Amino acid sequence: MSQDIAADAAREAAAIVTAYLEASMVPDPETAARYMAPDLEIVFTGARRFRHPREVTAFNAGRYAWVKKRMERLDVVPAQGETTVYSLGTLYGAWPDGTAFEGNRYVDRFTVRDGLIRSMEVWNDSAERLLTRAGLAD
Repeated sequence: MSQDIAADAAREAAAIVTAYLEASMVPDPETAARYMAPDLEIVFTGARRFRHPREVTAFNAGRYAWVKKRMERLDVVPAQGETTVYSLGTLYGAWPDGTAFEGNRYVDRFTVRDGLIRSMEVWNDSAERLLTRAGLAD
């Protein structure tokens, strides 16, 4: 892969992931879905599997009163035919009882091919924070 092609693929994949993340934070799952392949699989911490951003929005509605991402950086790894994009940062928002939180680390890993997100994996500290709030953490 030439350097120019790799750089173009990296810029395109970063733009696709950023647009998806911005739409998902509104939340606007239908707009977010425009950036995703029809056979997409989204895997959250705890092996929770989703097929559409509206399922993620519904899951998040049960876990948070509201939540946003403070996107601190994108790491983009172009390869032959697909690009991997890591979005790293922190979550902030409010728990269902209205208590505010911030600094909740996250990493999202996206695979982008042919202009669409083909897979997404999500890791964050929410479960640990919920355990601590419930007095169940070590």
